[in-house]
Amino acid sequence: MNLNDPVGDLITRIRNAQMRGRSKLLSPASTLRARVLQVLKDEGYIRDFRVVDNGAHKELEVELKYFEGSPAIHQIQRVSKPGRRVYSSIKDLRLVRNGLGISIISTPKGVMSDAAARDANVGGEVLCEVY
Repeated sequence: MNLNDPVGDLITRIRNAQMRGRSKLLSPASTLRARVLQVLKDEGYIRDFRVVDNGAHKELEVELKYFEGSPAIHQIQRVSKPGRRVYSSIKDLRLVRNGLGISIISTPKGVMSDAAARDANVGGEVLCEVY
């Protein structure tokens, strides 16, 4: 299967699984997806994820997090898309929901949250926003 936007596909899978109330979801494995999931795990939006070997290919199994029946991720949306890339320097990086959410940024030092990017004083491509 040919995918033009693997991060957008991962975000859609997370949204769809939460709408159905699923506890786990499967997504094709890639390094970028794993790094985005690691940021979500570090920030407390998902429980955990792991790589599962399904014979011919590897997949990421993601355990979603719920609090009193509602998902920990209220909204997740793609910012930079294949047709329109969005880059931000550290001084132009805006807060998500006045600091209640996070932006996931792909920087030269790796994929990180906006707070970690501010600490490292590095900008990059804004992949998505989560709150």
